[in-house]
Amino acid sequence: MEKRHYRAAVRRWNLHQRIHHIGMFSTFILCTITGLPIKWHDNSLSLALARWFGGPDTMLNIHIGSGLTMIAVSIYHLVWMFYKMLVKKDLGWAIMPALKDVTDLVQHLKYQLGFTDQPARFDRYSYKEKFDYWAVFWGMFIIGGSGIFMMMPEWGAALMPRWLIDCWRIGHSDEAVLAILAIFVWHFYNVHFNPDFFPGSTTWFNGLMDIRVMEHEHPLELERIKKEQEKIILIPEEGQEGEAWPSSNTVATKV
Repeated sequence: MEKRHYRAAVRRWNLHQRIHHIGMFSTFILCTITGLPIKWHDNSLSLALARWFGGPDTMLNIHIGSGLTMIAVSIYHLVWMFYKMLVKKDLGWAIMPALKDVTDLVQHLKYQLGFTDQPARFDRYSYKEKFDYWAVFWGMFIIGGSGIFMMMPEWGAALMPRWLIDCWRIGHSDEAVLAILAIFVWHFYNVHFNPDFFPGSTTWFNGLMDIRVMEHEHPLELERIKKEQEKIILIPEEGQEGEAWPSSNTVATKV
């Protein structure tokens, strides 16, 4: 009988978190594809994209629809978070900024610049992941709030002066460009193009992170998982030699 081998992984995200992330990045990509041609509407590529979407009006409607869906996903995330805190009494503070993030940043820079051979030891979320998370709140306030006023200009004109409407309009597109650069340069490198993850992390899809990645990216959380004997997921890995990572005192679940 052929011996099966497994690779160990940790459940990082549950189903709700994956739904939040998929909903957010899919609507963000759609807003990007339809929004940039509106900002630079006189560009030949923008005109080609508008024709591909069936005309500028259709493209604008798709942009508005995807933006409203993104707002709905954000509300869903907030409702889920408050439900966890108030009903489930599950007060997870790991995503909150802390003084350790500052010391981790300093240690990470020293390591990258060659001043030390000791990398920063991150817990459940590193300062990079916290930045990604909280930047969404700022972006939704600026981009989402201004988008609603631009979608209903009569309502906006009744509530604020013209100069403030112009600020909202400029802020909407400029903040969107900043968000696009942050996502497709900063975030994509950290989770997909980084040699440790390339060709891409699959945590957003299956919620799992390989133990070998955890040892490098989140060593403090992994140490806590070992100490508290939390469940480790064992995934079949055909053709691989060697034993699975969990020791005899670790609870493991095969999938």
